[in-house]
Amino acid sequence: MLYKCEGIVIRTSDYGETNKVVTIFTRENGKVGVMARGAKKPSSRLSAITQLFTYGTFLFQKGSGLGSLQQGETIQSMRSVREDIFLTAYASYITELLDKGTENEKGNPFLFELYLQSLKYLADGIDPDVLVHIFEMKMLNVLGLYPNLNECVSCGAKEGTFHFSLRENGFICHRCFQHDPYRLSISQNVVKLLRLFYYLDLSRLGQVSVKNETKKELKWVIDEYYKEYSGIVLKSKRFLNQLDQLRNSL
Repeated sequence: MLYKCEGIVIRTSDYGETNKVVTIFTRENGKVGVMARGAKKPSSRLSAITQLFTYGTFLFQKGSGLGSLQQGETIQSMRSVREDIFLTAYASYITELLDKGTENEKGNPFLFELYLQSLKYLADGIDPDVLVHIFEMKMLNVLGLYPNLNECVSCGAKEGTFHFSLRENGFICHRCFQHDPYRLSISQNVVKLLRLFYYLDLSRLGQVSVKNETKKELKWVIDEYYKEYSGIVLKSKRFLNQLDQLRNSL
C-alpha cells in the first residue's frame, strides 16, 4: 500500500554501497522507517530528500517490515542548519531527544509541529540555547513527566520566592524550604522562564534575549531534572556540551 505524508528526516544510516535506511518523523504516523534505494548516489532523485533534518512530503510503500521510499518533495531543506557545526549540534540534540522519547508509528501532530518550528527557528537565527531549553521543557509531558510549576508543591502558595525541588517534582516556596534541604536554589528569573517555556506556544515566540548567566542556570536545573526523572542518556548532549566549552573559550 502507498502512503503519502508530511515528515522530517531524523535519522539515516548507510545500507550497502548505494542505499540508505531513513527514519522519518511524520505528522500523522510518528516515526516511520523506510529503505531509500540508490539515495547515496548524488544523481539519485532521493538524494536531496533523504538529507538529515529535511522537511518534505514523502511517498512510500509499506508492508509488514521496512517501507520503501518511492519519491519525495522538499518543502524546506534546513541546509543552513546542516552546514553550521554549532546549529547541527543543537538540531542533533533535539532530534535525538525526540527520537529517544517517542515510539515507532505513534502519531503526535503537536510534537511534529514543535519539532518543525524549532528547526525553522534554528535556521532563522533565533537563540539556539533558548530553543533547546523550550524543547526540553515541552518534551517533559511526552516523556510522561509533569512537574508542578504553578504553585508550591508543599503548601500550594502561588506567591513568594521559589526554588526547585527534585524530590517533590516542582517549585517549593520560601515558607517550605525546610521540607527539602536539597532543593535547587535558582533565581526568580529562572522560575519565570521555566514556567514560560513549559506553557509557551512556540509559534508565538518573538525575538528573545536571555543573559548567559541565566542560560547557565536554566541548563543546570533542566539537566538535573532530566537526570533525576527521564532515564535518557544522549550522545549528542555530550557533544553539545563540548562545543559549548569550546565556544566559551574562544
